[in-house]
Amino acid sequence: MNPLYTIGHSTHAWEHFVQLLQAHKIEVLGDVRSQPYSRFTLQFNREALSGGLARVGIRYVFLGKELGARRAEPECFVNGKVEYDLVASTPAFKQGLERLRTGIAQYRVAIMCAEKDPLECHRTILVARHAKKFAEIFHILADGTLETHALAEARLLAESKLGESDLFASDEQRLKDAYAKRADAIAYRETTEPSSP
Repeated sequence: MNPLYTIGHSTHAWEHFVQLLQAHKIEVLGDVRSQPYSRFTLQFNREALSGGLARVGIRYVFLGKELGARRAEPECFVNGKVEYDLVASTPAFKQGLERLRTGIAQYRVAIMCAEKDPLECHRTILVARHAKKFAEIFHILADGTLETHALAEARLLAESKLGESDLFASDEQRLKDAYAKRADAIAYRETTEPSSP
């Protein structure tokens, strides 16, 4: 399988972020943020990011419509919260995965979102979970080291307190439960404005 990398821009200085990408020979950065803007790290706003990457020879591709966590489709919400399993069943998400599959066959691709820790981000809990069917996934950590997706899943199980073998649940079921638990914790929730008196 071809590799697919993930990275979180976090609060990295621009130079450090570029170094992380270059260290792993990334040629294309797929932005999976639904809203590709940051109030605090302006260097990662879509236009600045795209231009900055172009200057260092890395192509920018926006994939937030297909693979983002804040969905436009009302059928992806249950009680005002995005349900990742529903997102994964949408035509747009499937199209986004196909774009990734095609892309990694030709280029070294990293998908990017905001969060530093891969387990706190939909790039892992939603996108990588499904992309692992056709890609070997590596998470680029803030210090430049790589975490394999298998190690990320082991950490997810441990942090979800589901790491121990269970006589009544298969390993596959425990992992599914761990993904569901983390998705519930991090999924986008609609906010309702308080009504005026």
